[in-house]
Amino acid sequence: MALSEPIAVSALCAALLLLSLWIWRRRQHGPRSQGKRRDALDTVADWQPEAARVLTISERRAYDLLRTSLPGFLVLAQVPLSRFVRVPTRHSHAEWMQRVGGLSADLLVCNAGSRVLAVIDIRPPEQTERSRRRHERMGRVLKAAGIAVQVWDEGHLPTAAEVRTLLGGELERSSGVSPQPKPVSSRPMPLIPVAEIEELLMHGDQAAQDNSYEPVPSAFFDDLDMAPQAVRTGT
Repeated sequence: MALSEPIAVSALCAALLLLSLWIWRRRQHGPRSQGKRRDALDTVADWQPEAARVLTISERRAYDLLRTSLPGFLVLAQVPLSRFVRVPTRHSHAEWMQRVGGLSADLLVCNAGSRVLAVIDIRPPEQTERSRRRHERMGRVLKAAGIAVQVWDEGHLPTAAEVRTLLGGELERSSGVSPQPKPVSSRPMPLIPVAEIEELLMHGDQAAQDNSYEPVPSAFFDDLDMAPQAVRTGT
């Protein structure tokens, strides 16, 4: 009996040592082997691509509604946040991309210079908890960036008059252009003097050259730290 106890202790120590060695080797070679498996996969053959629609039926209806309700404004669809929201580079952009950079705004209302004035978020009547949290996080980011957000129920879209009422004040403050239709006059429009036309053209050229709101380039994040990191909980 006394002899079997040291043997049992030795066997237990050996088992623990082997287990520790196995865990260490798994940690050392796990990422490398996973990387080899990823490299062995073909982008097209292993992920067979299929063309899909960009917008749902409700999003297409909302898109047409905005186009007809807000003449003079640019309407874009399904634009990633990383395309029109800038963030500082002092923290890892890989983590930011994991949090919100992969999200897309359903519809954007922009001025003629493509500056985003408002985001239209089309919501289904029922949402999963995960989807709700992602939409709320996107809303917090857009609010912090100073971009107005309108949440529309896909089953109860507003009318054209309601769209101009909901967005009119915000768009006029942001762009100086009112989306409200102007009354039609039966009187002939007077000709604009040539000098005033030249001034208008010069003003338009200056607005087009304003680079303070230029979009984020597609390759903006390529040269930054894109090493995968675990996403911390929180905002």
